[in-house]
Parts: sequence; C-alpha cells; structure tokens
Amino acid sequence: EKLSKISDEVLEIKRVLLEKYPSLHLHSLHHVSEWMLRSYGDDIGDKTSIYTMLRTNKGYRGLTHPMREVQVEGQTKYLPNFRYRYFTEDLPMGLIVTRGIAELAGVKTPHMDDVILWCQEMLGKEYLVDGELKGKDLEHTRAPQRYGFKNLDSFMDVNHYLDDAPTKAVENHVSSLATKVETPSQ
Repeated sequence: EKLSKISDEVLEIKRVLLEKYPSLHLHSLHHVSEWMLRSYGDDIGDKTSIYTMLRTNKGYRGLTHPMREVQVEGQTKYLPNFRYRYFTEDLPMGLIVTRGIAELAGVKTPHMDDVILWCQEMLGKEYLVDGELKGKDLEHTRAPQRYGFKNLDSFMDVNHYLDDAPTKAVENHVSSLATKVETPSQ
C-alpha cells in the first residue's frame, strides 16, 4: 500500500533526524497504521491493513471526496475535484514540507515523490522537478526550500528546533493555564 510505504519513508526521516539530533522530540511520530490503531481503536472494524482500517473506521463513515460533474459523450460522469483542500492545502502545506525536510536530511522518498508528481499533474502545479523541490510553484508551499534552506543544520538552527527554551516556554505556559482559574467579570 502506498500510504504504508510513505509512512515508512517518514519514519526513515525520523530515524535520520534522531541520529543527528538525539534531543529532538519526535516521540509522537508513529507509522500511520499504529497511529490509526491508537487513535480509533475499537472504532475500526477490520484491522488487517491500512486500506481496511480506512474503509471500516466509524470515524470516517460518511466522508467522501468532493466530486465534480462532467459530461462525457452525452452522459453525466463524476471526477474528483482536484481543487479541493485535500490537494490545494494538504499537499503544499503538509506532504511537500515533509518532502523538503527529507531532502535536507538526505532521505530518499520514491513513494512520496510518486504521490507528489501525480498530485502536481492533477493540479497543474510544479513543485518537484528532477527529484528536487525547485518547481515554479514552490513559493506557494511551506517547504524549507521555499525559504532558501539548503542544509539541515541551518534549518534546525534558525527554527530553534533544538532549543529547550521553546519547549520549556510552552510547558510553563500550559502549567500556568492549568493552575490559573479565572472567573468572567459580570
């Protein structure tokens, strides 16, 4: 299954990042099948594969991909709406970002690349060119390459991913919210 293979690639990115930056907090990053089991548990009817978990998950019941009506040889047919957010948002703000980090980390992502190439063709966009994120539409993504990052160390440093300060600040903020009780003024 393509989704499982992409998830394997994401876990390889995690492995490489942790090898280089052992203090990085990636403990919540799991294979998609493990995530689905943890998140949905008994709401999944058939846990045999990712495909069956998606098909039998009560949480996904009723969800469909938006379609658009087209006429083909006088008959009404339906095609996926490739302008829907699954493509227009999730690709440039999600998968492309992950692919950009993989590129900086030197992790090959052939399955992710297959999906990106197919999606960009359906959208009429160009992100991935000759195996690199350097397409004309990269400026509409959040990929590290859009911001000029060429190496992993500078990307990690500039974004403070290795600092303890942001983590401690968030922990302190959450703690203060948990202990602070405010009553609305009347």
